[in-house]
Amino acid sequence: MSRSEETAVDADSVADAVAAFARGEPVLIHDAADREGETDLVYPAGAVSPDAVARMRNDAGGLVCVALSDRVAEALELPFMQEVLSHPTAADHDLAYDERSSFSLTVNHRDTFTGITDDDRSLTIQELAAVAADPDPDAFSDAFRSPGHVHLLRAAPDGLADREGHTELALALAAAADQPEAAVVCEMLDDETGAALPPAAARAYAEREGLVYVEGASLLERFD
Repeated sequence: MSRSEETAVDADSVADAVAAFARGEPVLIHDAADREGETDLVYPAGAVSPDAVARMRNDAGGLVCVALSDRVAEALELPFMQEVLSHPTAADHDLAYDERSSFSLTVNHRDTFTGITDDDRSLTIQELAAVAADPDPDAFSDAFRSPGHVHLLRAAPDGLADREGHTELALALAAAADQPEAAVVCEMLDDETGAALPPAAARAYAEREGLVYVEGASLLERFD
């Protein structure tokens, strides 16, 4: 394949990813071989049904997290967890792939029971999408409790200009698809090795399931 053909394929994959996200469908995003080297299964938060939670559990296998934009996180007064923990483990993260973790609070919606079931997590995630569309700290604290079973991720203040992680990539895709500033990310793991699912295997999964696979570099070229 020529370079011009590769560029056309990359452009098509970004356009397809935006269209799929606008329809509420999941997309597979590979960040970069020199970063985490992971492919995440990514959903617009408002489209996460119990079946979608089951798919992330069974087909992806990583941690189900909700990425929120810095604007929404600031409005909801969400901290970076690393900054509020007083335990010695929080003193020095020394991450091999980034300068700071995106993790914030963990939450359950107050209408859940344990918070871990597919129904419970779906409810929590969908309600987070609603909050992201109209962020209000009092309404947030009235509707959610912490700690819980859904991990919140706080995006970097300037998005992809600050950080090129799945948190920011997913939110850039949500913005392009005119979705609320809340996206669900879940790492895809290899059942045989327990390591990150190789990109070739992630592509094969996407083709088999009729989903869009897109490289983070292609999203960066389009959105950064």
